[in-house]
Amino acid sequence: MSTFSISAKKNEDIQVLELIGELDAHTAPELEASITTLIQQEQFKIVVNFSGLDYISSAGLGVFMAYIEDVRGLGGDIKLTSMKPSVYNVFDLLGFPTLYDILDTDGEAFNRFKTDNN
Repeated sequence: MSTFSISAKKNEDIQVLELIGELDAHTAPELEASITTLIQQEQFKIVVNFSGLDYISSAGLGVFMAYIEDVRGLGGDIKLTSMKPSVYNVFDLLGFPTLYDILDTDGEAFNRFKTDNN
């Protein structure tokens, strides 16, 4: 069984989800539940920090595709940060950098949210 955990914190009006371990078909429902909870709480500015994520499968990628239109339709966005090269390569191979802001740090994501609102 894969090891996976999510920690959540808030920075002003931005929710940060820190992913740790391996995101695959067995663990993707945990991420789905976290994003669903944020949407239900009307938290639409989401940063997902990948610094602790070692592996992502197509099921993990599918979670992001499933929610991005909903979140953007509600006036928010999902920004991705701190990816290890092996994880970034999976996103890059599938063209995600054209769909998502993939940034080096959470701070860059916070600044991007601020400039997006102006």
